[in-house]
Amino acid sequence: MQAPEDLEPTVRIRELKKDRVNFVLGNVDLAFANSLRRVMMADIPTVAIDMVEIETNTTVLPDEFIAHRLGMIPLISANCDEAMRYTRDCTCIAGCSFCSLILVLNVACHDDNTMNVTSNHLEVIPFPQMDIEGLLPQQDDVGEEISKRGEYFGYPVGKNEPGRAPVLITKIRKGQELKIRCTAKKGIAKEHAKFSPCSAVSFEYDPYNKLRHTTYWYETDIKGEWPLGENAKEEEPPRDDEVFDFNAKPNKFYFEVETDGSLGPQEVVMKGLAELQTKLANLILGLKSGPDHDMASNDVQANGHGPVIDTPWTAGTTWASPNTAPPTTAWGGSTSPSRGGGASNSWSSQPNSGGGGGWAAGANAGWGSPDRRANGWNV
Repeated sequence: MQAPEDLEPTVRIRELKKDRVNFVLGNVDLAFANSLRRVMMADIPTVAIDMVEIETNTTVLPDEFIAHRLGMIPLISANCDEAMRYTRDCTCIAGCSFCSLILVLNVACHDDNTMNVTSNHLEVIPFPQMDIEGLLPQQDDVGEEISKRGEYFGYPVGKNEPGRAPVLITKIRKGQELKIRCTAKKGIAKEHAKFSPCSAVSFEYDPYNKLRHTTYWYETDIKGEWPLGENAKEEEPPRDDEVFDFNAKPNKFYFEVETDGSLGPQEVVMKGLAELQTKLANLILGLKSGPDHDMASNDVQANGHGPVIDTPWTAGTTWASPNTAPPTTAWGGSTSPSRGGGASNSWSSQPNSGGGGGWAAGANAGWGSPDRRANGWNV
């Protein structure tokens, strides 16, 4: 009989809807299941409003309140990883059509009835092609991101969709006006929660508590006060005389993934698995030992971006090696910084001088400026 740890991982989808999926993940470890949950919540990129420019706001809500509500509106982000760049990876300076989206909101109330300002009032407009130097990407930078975007990429989720209520931003009365220009960018939930494509991700294992991972508090009857869920139908109930297995481990997990509409549930799960695979591959590459890896490590150390193992700090720097003579620049010789130490003081009053000061720009400075002579950061 084949051992459980030798079996292939299995996935069985029990329910799939437009914004949620319920599936059973089997033959995996608890750590893997939890890693998948965390990756789906925090590492999948989406598009969200990142900057809000308010031109007119005569509503009862302050600018910061409205800006926060705009940032939390989910935007359609299908194929976001290929259809948009991170701002930090783009060659522009102040935003462009490859790394940003522009949404505008211009609403005014002219009758006596209260008007609801919702996400349906947000409109996506083409990014302005400014001729100011530095605002556009370099001339040789031709991207394919725009061609990979869908028809409604960047639009608020559920905009003008029948039967789906929009997100309420604020309410205005007669004479009140709200005019806003928003810039949406790409990001992940580790940067801000507004970029998370999921509203809830949960999983359950061991519904009968055979592993004793949960301690139930009860008054009289544990079974009556703690009823079983639907997942208990997937497993056999334990016998009253069954012996507790100290070596047992969970290998069946019941997932429930609910999205906010920016990405579909299938895309969230598949991209979560791909992101987790990439993280594990990078970890294996970092732990891999061999001639190529050692040569790459030496190149990194030679370029000043890695630790030098032999002599981390020589005698001329702020922190001396234990095998060398005491440095003359650490604290201004034998005196404290407040008493002064002459030209060799670590807190010299001439930070740009080459007198060996702790903040000096010379070649022997422990925390020197990033010039070509400093070992810490090559330019």
